[in-house]
Amino acid sequence: MTPEQIKTADKMKSVKAACVNAPAGSKKDAAMKHYHAAEKAHTAKNDAETNKELDAATHALA
Repeated sequence: MTPEQIKTADKMKSVKAACVNAPAGSKKDAAMKHYHAAEKAHTAKNDAETNKELDAATHALA
């Protein structure tokens, strides 16, 4: 894995933990929607889209 892929994988773990531990509600639902989109992009090896969705998930929780 390249350093960028490792960074993205670490970011996924961090955002997933934030989403899972968030209190139930519309913010968590929106964040999980973005996280699932990030998982799909990550599976497709699209780091740019993965990071975009992870950022959106983080923003949804704010």
